[in-house]
Amino acid sequence: MKKGRPPKFQEPRRPITVTLPESALAQLAAIDADRAKAIVKATAAALPVDKRAHKPVELVEVLPGLSIIVIGPSRHLQKIKWLRLVELAPLRFLLTIPSGTAVDSLELAVIDLLRNLKSYEHWEKSLLEALGELMRRLRAEGKFSKAELLFADTKANRSEERFGSRLSPRHPQTASHHKGRQG
Repeated sequence: MKKGRPPKFQEPRRPITVTLPESALAQLAAIDADRAKAIVKATAAALPVDKRAHKPVELVEVLPGLSIIVIGPSRHLQKIKWLRLVELAPLRFLLTIPSGTAVDSLELAVIDLLRNLKSYEHWEKSLLEALGELMRRLRAEGKFSKAELLFADTKANRSEERFGSRLSPRHPQTASHHKGRQG
């Protein structure tokens, strides 16, 4: 008979080494004095297996009768090079596609991703299936549309972040248009 401590968890496990900020360690200590148990509890709360606790895909109403699609984290959706996952809140993402990209392209990309999942990727499977079904249903009912969002390039020098102090070098036509109005 094997001696030692009884296992903390009743499923396959392995040791890892991780370096965390002191603030995260303090937060984990508030969850459980045992760091391993605290990490497991925090992970389960962030990505619960029970879909009712945290839906992988949901419609969030932003105006009366108009909703946006918000999803949980997805490693596989990040593989779609032209798709952006914009984090709105911790672990809640908005999907954005480039201007001129057909919505159908995303639906097809999701179908392709589903075909290549591993059997143990339960969260990804539930998210991709829910997203694919939602898009299919909205498209079939004629209730799918897209709109453009405004993004600001914030990679500029921190010293030049004052409003109006710099125009994007990627859009020279904007710069010349702006200069023409000043002078």
